Amino acid sequence: MRIGLISDTHGLLRPEALQALAGVEHIIHAGDIGGPEVLDALRKLATVDAVRGNNDKDAWAKEIPERLALKFDGVGIYVLHDVKELDIAVARQRVIIAGHSHKPLVAKRDDVLFVNPGSAGPRRFSLPVTIGYLTVTDGRASAEIRQLL
Repeated sequence: MRIGLISDTHGLLRPEALQALAGVEHIIHAGDIGGPEVLDALRKLATVDAVRGNNDKDAWAKEIPERLALKFDGVGIYVLHDVKELDIAVARQRVIIAGHSHKPLVAKRDDVLFVNPGSAGPRRFSLPVTIGYLTVTDGRASAEIRQLL
């Protein structure tokens, strides 16, 4: 299963991001969405799970959870916006997905895969504009980052 990962759109859903996510089976948005229209557009591509970021404060965002525990093909995935707020004792998943920093990351620590898809929204400083992919097959997960701009 190929899962698209996106974060920190801040209301800007670039055509390049939509094109890069076309064909994925599921999409996870790791917060700072920026508005319901972003999720509506993503739902035209695949089923979407999303968490609320620190900038998602308007009424539309109240329904969106701050954290999610998901499972795909036997792989536990924990999603939150800011990894600094992670309680690893609670999470205990094989994959942790978080945004917030706008810095793309794929790293393995103590048999846990940490993924930050970076930011697909407005460019921040000199950081790249990116999305990520999580591939889950036969109970194993791997991730990659794709630079859009």
